[in-house]
Amino acid sequence: MAFHPESTANTPFYQSQTFEGLYEWQFHTLAYAQNEWAKVTPWNAPTSFVLQPGQTRTYGLQFNLASSIRGIEDALRSVKRPVAVGVPGYILSSDQQGKLFLNYPSAVQSISVTPSGALSWTSNSDAKTTGWVGYTLTARTWGRSRLTITYADGTVQTVHYWVTNRGTQNIANLGNFLTTSQWFDNSSDPFKRSPSVISYDREVNSVVRDDPRAWIPGLSDEAGAGSWLAATMKQFAQPNAAEVTKLESFINKTLWGSIQNSDGSVKKAVYFYQPNLVPQYNYPSSINWGNWWSWNQAASFATDRAYDYVHVTAAYWALYRVARNYPSLVKTHDWQWYINQAVLTVKRMTDGGVGYTNDGLMDETVFRMLLDDLQREGLTANASLVESRMSAREQVWAGERYPFGSEMAWDSTGQEGVYAWAKYFNDTTTATNVINSILAYQPTVPHWGYNGNARRYWDNVYGGKLQRIERQLHHYGSGLNALPLISQFTSNPTDLYLLRVGFAGLSGPMSNIDQGGFASASFHSFADTLKWDGIFW
Repeated sequence: MAFHPESTANTPFYQSQTFEGLYEWQFHTLAYAQNEWAKVTPWNAPTSFVLQPGQTRTYGLQFNLASSIRGIEDALRSVKRPVAVGVPGYILSSDQQGKLFLNYPSAVQSISVTPSGALSWTSNSDAKTTGWVGYTLTARTWGRSRLTITYADGTVQTVHYWVTNRGTQNIANLGNFLTTSQWFDNSSDPFKRSPSVISYDREVNSVVRDDPRAWIPGLSDEAGAGSWLAATMKQFAQPNAAEVTKLESFINKTLWGSIQNSDGSVKKAVYFYQPNLVPQYNYPSSINWGNWWSWNQAASFATDRAYDYVHVTAAYWALYRVARNYPSLVKTHDWQWYINQAVLTVKRMTDGGVGYTNDGLMDETVFRMLLDDLQREGLTANASLVESRMSAREQVWAGERYPFGSEMAWDSTGQEGVYAWAKYFNDTTTATNVINSILAYQPTVPHWGYNGNARRYWDNVYGGKLQRIERQLHHYGSGLNALPLISQFTSNPTDLYLLRVGFAGLSGPMSNIDQGGFASASFHSFADTLKWDGIFW
């Protein structure tokens, strides 16, 4: 037999972008809980077992094959394992009731919750199929909670919930935090970042003025643009006069003219590390400026990344909607200016010379919404331009088996845009291809952090306070990938699986917002951490 030895010339790719971690199944965790995990509350109550001299104890795992991803719950029922289905999911706002349906041959003996009083419940008769029992849950306490169901045969099942502030209050808190705590107003800033909504470090409660990753304090790329993108899009959903006033100032003084050039091109960052160009600026000596991501001015000012153009388009589009629907709230520009700026940005992105234009782009559902608005407004020339540019991209995807390219080795960001335009141009094959791709990595699980969570491992390296490879819970990919699922559900309203996974993904970002309105990039899932990351982006 031929044997090909593994080369030892290179180190294993642990903690690299394509590495998804090493995992193990723990039957008993008390020793870990008392030591390595002592600073956190584990997902489940830790247990232990002491073997007496001569005693033996057998543990085993049973593997069962489901016919499909959609058939996992049916497969569990077929082998008589307990199944839980939460409606609408496992993230509940404090003004919301949820339903929980359980299926198991043995009767429910007791239900308890940790922390005590975090949830309350009553039995209901809503189950329509034999074998299911239902409960109505009321959210009581903000944050994590664990519902423990004990059955008459001794089987124990846990279901994990997250409770947020009231839905509308959660969004209001977000908008307020972004435009107050994260508001950066320093006219002497040499990088022309003022005024703006800038990245924030919750662990020290301060805006991020400096970071070796130039984009984070640089107002562009995802980890730099995320804050002002959230602030502007919040106005589309829930406009606030004081917030709109600040965001108009940001758009007029910083977005247009600093982040975005007069020809419509968009910089990758406005912050850079090049001391000779800003001799009066005090770069912290505690930061290691020797990595590739500490861009100099030329690298930061490059305009060749298509992803950045979507964020800028979205900001203009959101303020267009505000100006159109609430004209008294805007003072600087009228709705025509905002929508024209959005078109300029799309045009420049697709004129040529911008990288990744033929990949699906994060948040580009806003391109579709922009096109719809251009058509409604009767702005036919601009509508035709946007439509033709998007058609050219979709024709590329229609010819590919896996049209989900990205700047990264593996990603889940391309699906949203590919689906949006495949559906618009009636490319059913590609649209179906997208949906099946998403359902392969976005599950339904009775746990708030994993339910509807799009698989992502490496983005804390590029945008987190705690930089490492790990399974990220409710990174922005959750909401991003939910958009195609919900859109597909509206076209197929009997497919409740799409609704369950899609709603789970949409509700994921609501858990990121803390009680004061700060929104974290993602939740750290390592068993010794179990906390939200410290940076907002």
